[in-house]
Amino acid sequence: MNGDDESYVYDEATGEWLPPGAAAAAPAAIVVRDAAGNALTDGDSVTLIKDLKVKGTSTTLKQGTVIRSIRLTEDPEEIDCRHDTIKGLVLRTEFVRKR
Repeated sequence: MNGDDESYVYDEATGEWLPPGAAAAAPAAIVVRDAAGNALTDGDSVTLIKDLKVKGTSTTLKQGTVIRSIRLTEDPEEIDCRHDTIKGLVLRTEFVRKR
């Protein structure tokens, strides 16, 4: 048995054995949280917790509106989503709660 086998580190996120230097270089997963502190993932449904005026339109999204199939962005404070009347909608996580 080779002594190098013991220096490898198991990465639970990817399920792979990595050399010791690669495990430290791996980026940490960013956890996106809603207004109540619940973790959000791609495909979740969220509910608006307050009325929001949508910039560039005369539309107001009312409190309690359900937004389905969200997508996370690089910014942990924003989520990308679609609504029946608005395409390409980006919401701040401080205004939504996970369903």
